Amino acid sequence: MMSSALLRQYLYPLLIPFTFCILLLFKWLLSPSTTQKHHHPPPSPPRLPILGNLHQIGSRPHSSLANLSRKHGPLMLLRLGRVPVLVVSSADAAREIMKTHDLIFANRPKSKIFEKLVYDYKDVSMAPYGEYWRQMKSVFVLQLLSNKRVQSFRLVREEEVANLIADIEGLLSSASPTTVNLGERFAALTNDVVCRVALGRKYGGKRFKAILMEFVELLGALSFGDYIPWLAWVDRVSGLDERLDKVAKELDGFLDEVVEEHVEKRMNCEGGVDVQEGKEDFVDILLSIQKDSSVGFSIDKITIKALILDAFAAGTDTTYTALEWAMTELLRHPNAMRQAQAEVRRIAGHKSSITEEDLDQMCYLKAVIKETLRSHPPIPLLIPRESTQDTKVTGYDVAARTRVIVNAWAIGRDPSLWDSPDEFRPERFLNSSINFQGHDFELIPFGAGRRGCPGIAFAIVVDELVLANLLHKFDWRLPDGVGQLDMTESTGLTIHKKFPLIASAAIATL
Repeated sequence: MMSSALLRQYLYPLLIPFTFCILLLFKWLLSPSTTQKHHHPPPSPPRLPILGNLHQIGSRPHSSLANLSRKHGPLMLLRLGRVPVLVVSSADAAREIMKTHDLIFANRPKSKIFEKLVYDYKDVSMAPYGEYWRQMKSVFVLQLLSNKRVQSFRLVREEEVANLIADIEGLLSSASPTTVNLGERFAALTNDVVCRVALGRKYGGKRFKAILMEFVELLGALSFGDYIPWLAWVDRVSGLDERLDKVAKELDGFLDEVVEEHVEKRMNCEGGVDVQEGKEDFVDILLSIQKDSSVGFSIDKITIKALILDAFAAGTDTTYTALEWAMTELLRHPNAMRQAQAEVRRIAGHKSSITEEDLDQMCYLKAVIKETLRSHPPIPLLIPRESTQDTKVTGYDVAARTRVIVNAWAIGRDPSLWDSPDEFRPERFLNSSINFQGHDFELIPFGAGRRGCPGIAFAIVVDELVLANLLHKFDWRLPDGVGQLDMTESTGLTIHKKFPLIASAAIATL
């Protein structure tokens, strides 16, 4: 047996740190959290020491959180590591967050991922709420996303949709149906539209598209360092930090080239005069603002690149995602496909293509888009918010600096709001005034309030125009041998189909 002297020499020194760890563990378990100091916090599921509820967030967070909310309520408080997170899964609670208390919840939480990828919060989507954000949003909306500007891009949209139709026609003959990778073509089309209106010309290539896809995937990744700072080393071991650095560097290099190309173009204009008004793209306008001291604020090159990235990444990814899910659901529901085609072809008559004037009459097509956004919101958890002061939401106390996640996916599938919510039924919107503009909180795929997406009009007109022309020109069905489509979702901030959308097409006899 070990002598008492040896015990004192070897074992007793180990008891001190062991006892200290045990005390810390009990303190974690027994001490009230920041939010528990309030007398009526929202209900919470049980949590583990240190991790809190992190272990309950699965590979499909919107679905995991929806399942938890069914057990613990539509307003639920989680603890992700040391961070209190309020999960909102009802229209009433969302209305309080994004309308009643919109100002209190207008801030964005800090995140290593966003800090690295969007120029230290210099963009519009993640900038802290304040004067800088208001100025940059004003620039973004007035110069790119106002109704007048969106209408001015009509020719670009119609040209790119015509190119898409011509490309598909080139693959097909009326006698032999051929398969088309629709997901790939939707991504290319939205990329080309956004590049032309924001950057002045098309930019592409498989490598660039791969970088953009990884960028969006990383925006939805989990950083342990954000939630448990002393576990930040996990992000290094897992390769997250390396991926962030690589993607940020490659995107920055691309954006540098875009800006320098525009600077050189402006310098080469005759007499050194800026490009002619009316032919300026978004980058030209930002460079003009940079030189104009009368605007009341200044922007530097980093800000210009951050705003370009916002326009490009957000405008491309969410727009094509909605198109992909819409065609997926129409292929799965042939009756809805036939009804949409009948409407489009009746309104088009003998016209060779659908124009934007035709879209206003296409009630069923618009219902298809709404039903797609209800069932498959491109960003199902929207972009997180953060409370700036203590407040109450649906009667519960919410502490300052609580992170807020609004589960638009769960709200869109809430059986108390929607009949048969898991079914794809565009008809539910034919006699309904519910819209996605941010006023009806049962349908908020673009968010609402100050932090709602400003690009709704831009995205929807592209989606409607593309879908109408595809239904007008072609007959679509599942490929031979495919009984049903795989509906597995990708991971990331924006949720795509995990596997390509392949469909058989034949040129319609009109």
